[in-house]
Amino acid sequence: MSSSKGLFSLNPSFHHYLALSTGVFAILAGILHHIISGRADPLHCNSLLTRGTWLDENHRNWQPEGCMLHTYQSKDTAPCLASRRVVFIGDSVTRTLYFHFMHIVDPKLPTAPPDDDHKHLNYSYTSDSVTTLDFVWDPYLNTSSTLSLVHGHLPSLGVDDRPAMLVLGSGLWYLRYATTGGLPAWEANIESLLESVSTAQRKPADEVVILPVEDIVSSKLSPERAETMHSSDVDAMNSDLHHRINPPSPAIYSIFSSSPAALPVSLPLVFNKMLDDASTQDGLHFSDDIVKAHANILLNLRCNNLWPKTSPFDKTCCRAYPLPSFLQFAIIVAVVVYGPIMWYLAYTRNPTKGISFAGEYRPAVIFGFSIGLIFIADRTGFFLKEQKQFNPWTFGFLVLCSLAVGLATVKRADKDMGFLNRDQTDEWKGWMQVAILIYHYLGASKVSGIYNPIRVLVAAYLFMTGYGHTTFYIKKADFGFLRIVQVLVRLNLLVVVLVYTMDVNYLSYYFSPLVSMWYLIVYGTMAIGSQYNDRMPFLLSKIAISMGMFTWFMTETWMLDAIFAFLERIFSIHWSAREWSFRVILDLWITYFGMLLAIAVIKIQAYRLTDHHLWPMAVKAAVGTSIFILLWFFAFELMQESKFTYNAWHRYISFLPIVAFITLRNASSSLRSCSSRAFAFIGKCSLETFIIQYHLWLAGDTKGVLVLLPGTRWRSVNFVISTIIFIYISDHVSHATGELTTWICGNKETSLPTSTHNVARHMASSGSSAEPIPLATDVHTSKDGDSHPTKPDSPVRPTRRWVDRLADGTSPQRSPGYKVWYKGSGWRPGVKAKLVVWMGMMWLVNSLWIST
Repeated sequence: MSSSKGLFSLNPSFHHYLALSTGVFAILAGILHHIISGRADPLHCNSLLTRGTWLDENHRNWQPEGCMLHTYQSKDTAPCLASRRVVFIGDSVTRTLYFHFMHIVDPKLPTAPPDDDHKHLNYSYTSDSVTTLDFVWDPYLNTSSTLSLVHGHLPSLGVDDRPAMLVLGSGLWYLRYATTGGLPAWEANIESLLESVSTAQRKPADEVVILPVEDIVSSKLSPERAETMHSSDVDAMNSDLHHRINPPSPAIYSIFSSSPAALPVSLPLVFNKMLDDASTQDGLHFSDDIVKAHANILLNLRCNNLWPKTSPFDKTCCRAYPLPSFLQFAIIVAVVVYGPIMWYLAYTRNPTKGISFAGEYRPAVIFGFSIGLIFIADRTGFFLKEQKQFNPWTFGFLVLCSLAVGLATVKRADKDMGFLNRDQTDEWKGWMQVAILIYHYLGASKVSGIYNPIRVLVAAYLFMTGYGHTTFYIKKADFGFLRIVQVLVRLNLLVVVLVYTMDVNYLSYYFSPLVSMWYLIVYGTMAIGSQYNDRMPFLLSKIAISMGMFTWFMTETWMLDAIFAFLERIFSIHWSAREWSFRVILDLWITYFGMLLAIAVIKIQAYRLTDHHLWPMAVKAAVGTSIFILLWFFAFELMQESKFTYNAWHRYISFLPIVAFITLRNASSSLRSCSSRAFAFIGKCSLETFIIQYHLWLAGDTKGVLVLLPGTRWRSVNFVISTIIFIYISDHVSHATGELTTWICGNKETSLPTSTHNVARHMASSGSSAEPIPLATDVHTSKDGDSHPTKPDSPVRPTRRWVDRLADGTSPQRSPGYKVWYKGSGWRPGVKAKLVVWMGMMWLVNSLWIST
């Protein structure tokens, strides 16, 4: 090896080592975090009350250390506060918190006292959910009513008389007025109150909260207040509170020792960490945004663990994950152990093979391991979860970095690869998926100027669905049942397994259901009267009729409601017709535009219009028009008042920027012959990245982000670590799902559209990528309109397209490892028999799921 090659070449297995070492590091970090702090604070209640940081400068997004904070609204408070009582007792700081808490519970209630003359009074209001909200003015916490409530002496023995939450706040008045006894008096009173709470036979409330003494901004205090109120005294008071409520462990090394039991009182010291000196005018009372965030933390503390334990799991502060039901646990175990069991059975029949992994059982092992990892990541507290935060600079930086990587990996073929060739469509899917991932990770959906183009990218996937499948059915005319099953199983296998293992709704992974539905519509449209598909008037009429009938079906909402009601009654499938209708209507016609483009391309190739002397002029005109359309579209979408306004236009105009992009991308042979390897790599596993991101890159069913390296300050490092693991898992699951689909569907005359070299891909140090069924398009034409000829795999040329193998009837041999289940017998269940069995099993599981 030359010195230059030794300096710049990488081990072909470098990406394996990088991903695996990163995964091991993340697991070790999770174990270490559990030992140090997770064991003592499994529900992250202590993190909620003591640690966190602002993710934004406007004090709207407070991030507790390692958990997701829920932003409560009025409807969210009913499960834990309806027909209950909440009591606040204290000074003006407590009163301000009371009014903001009350306004969250019921926005119609006031946010402040009516006027300054009524500040030092008691208040009582009742919300629409019949929650009684009381405030008692007692800045010293020493009145008879306060002491009676703290001692648990309630007016009656009724359960509803016991408050759901009791909030006590005091301290600043002891500093302000020295005649009250100052710090010694405060300490004695706090000691008495804590003793009463800890020794009471019955806790005075479901949740007792003692507020920390609020930090002051000395420079903004009035001269009278500044004379007696000092920050050092406030710090001493809060330190005293902390040590009284949470006694320190006497052990020097307390990681493995148990600390003394804390008092049944919550102390949100984090309130003072949330304060900003610039957000107060008098040095005592802070802005509404900060106080509202304080109130929201109290609601998370009290209510999170009372919410139904169903997805989305987007409230992870002070909330326990539910244990899986017996049926769910059985499915998880079956999926995870299936691969190892299959390996063991194969090994016992041929011990000379050794214990090294071989291709016949690798897909099941990879698939099961990935499902187990996904469950641990998003259905347990082993890894932390935090909230998203949009930052335009971060968004722009990630987009530019992705673009740089994509451009740096551009390769050029030695010939014109043709219109919408395989490399090009993989690249297209790849960069769109990267943009969607960045959009999801940063929570950019609230930014209309970003949301609108992302909607077009989703429409582009559906556009490719119409284009690809229409091209296939016109050129190959293969309307066999086996291909339908292959496509649908490939698109839905991972989703269906996640539905049962993660206990989520199928429609929540909306992309797979959408593509599946549109594939069936394209199939039905092309299959009816398929013998006349060569007649353009007939074919275009079919598409127009299909388009009209489906539009009518979606506008008549009662029909979709009736279908979903039938599914719920017969198959125990609970889907939201409203949510599905929104998803479908948003891109109602884009798939049909893809079908029309496929027909147009085939006719252009058939009549050799590209050889016409006016074709170059037509291309130039199309390029100019496309540039204008793209400029117009971006100007139009940026001028929209909101994303909801744009949604009303989307179905009518989304095809314009898509066709414009296709025109520009294929404007010359140079553009058609080059593609980005990085984007193409992501494009080949774009289905898996879209699905797995829900739980293994994002968290809380996409509501937050997964934290593999504890600590909000390490967010950028965590992003890199989680991205490496996420992409690696997605790539391997993509290939594993393709192989499993082959096994499920069988190999009668055709094979699952996957590479014949999937096994070699894992065994060799390098090789060509596999070819799963594309998300949207599966047919790619060359310049002359014919299929690509078969060529050996090389870094330039992708493996042979699966549609060609389907048409020719060639297929890889069935993996021998799966024969262990048939014990070498000559009988094998057909694809229809397998389909009936699997559908029956899902029906049974759906029926039993509710009762488990």
